[in-house]
Amino acid sequence: MCTGLLPVLTGKDTKLTQFFPHTKAYLASIRFGIKTDTADVTGEIIERSSLPTESEFRAVLPSLVGKCEQVPPMYSAVHVDGKRLYELARQGVEVERQARPVEIFDLSFVDSVGDGEFRFSVTCSAGTYIRTLCEDLADRLGLCAAMSALRRTESNGFSLDGAHALPEVLSAAEEGRLSDLSLTCEAAFAHLPNVVVPSNGERFYCNGGVLTANRLSGLGDDGLYRAYGESGAFLGLLSLSEGIAKAAFLNDEP
Repeated sequence: MCTGLLPVLTGKDTKLTQFFPHTKAYLASIRFGIKTDTADVTGEIIERSSLPTESEFRAVLPSLVGKCEQVPPMYSAVHVDGKRLYELARQGVEVERQARPVEIFDLSFVDSVGDGEFRFSVTCSAGTYIRTLCEDLADRLGLCAAMSALRRTESNGFSLDGAHALPEVLSAAEEGRLSDLSLTCEAAFAHLPNVVVPSNGERFYCNGGVLTANRLSGLGDDGLYRAYGESGAFLGLLSLSEGIAKAAFLNDEP
């Protein structure tokens, strides 16, 4: 029922996680008329209601755009007292969960799937539960609903357009050519501006030293940059803060 994009980092590159944007986008389906113990259609039905019209569903979508707080569903991977919530839920145990701040940046109607079932797109912050969002939409209408399908279309700055299907990835791994499908650090951060580190400061920079902004060519506002040597070699990622630049991630690929 849940498909879509999963960015995977390996080896030293797992340290790059902190530098990617944390927004995500989904294409989701909501089925009105039922409430389940898992908040999706795979669970046991615990309540029923009538169905909304398409116009009623469309009208309620803007009301949930913005910052809000969500209570994680029991069937989730959140840890409570050393156990994941879904483990407790499968034992029939329900515990109190703390609400977490999330943000919905965009929520748009896509189409009607069937009677009382609609598809919508959502762009949101990391940690947002779309199953909970479906129930929140239903609550605004005074009805019941459960998520009926979910596809992650964007994650951490990547989209499905550049993704590889899992069978293709597994096949490449078995044949020892996984690198053929992988992005380099330089390519993954192609959206960042470039900065040139002068040759007389390159070794110092690569050994963890800090450089003042006036020694570098191409700097602008504080933030993250792709760093290059004067020879054009990609050095890694550079972080600029209050006029001070330092290596955020050093490239060790040839």
